[in-house]
Amino acid sequence: MNKRILIICTGNSCRSQMAEGFLKSFDSSLEVYSAGTKPADKVHPKAIQVMKEVGIDLSKNYPKKVDQYLNDSFDYVITVCDNAKETCPVFFGKVGKQLHIGFEDPAEAKGTEEEVLAVFRRVRDEIKTQFHKFYADN
Repeated sequence: MNKRILIICTGNSCRSQMAEGFLKSFDSSLEVYSAGTKPADKVHPKAIQVMKEVGIDLSKNYPKKVDQYLNDSFDYVITVCDNAKETCPVFFGKVGKQLHIGFEDPAEAKGTEEEVLAVFRRVRDEIKTQFHKFYADN
């Protein structure tokens, strides 16, 4: 049976979307979903841009509210921001393991266009590294 994984962030516009994209790129048999505790209106354009640079298309993705998954079963529920970890709801479906793999929020980066993109790229690369390790270990 395929592993089912839910990745939770606050806005579901950057980190959780990138993590979902990477996990799906590592193994197409995984069922990967992402959601937010307070979803944004859309996926952050710079998240879409920096993921496109590594061949992953997030342009059709959209933020979803975590509540829609509360009755579902998952092998892993992973929070990627401290706020989501603190406010992670109780799941009524069966959850194998809850993990926290935290990352800085690139949406809060300040500076020039290049400086902001550099933060998005660094966080993207950290997410790829950490989620590849998670994938290899599990």
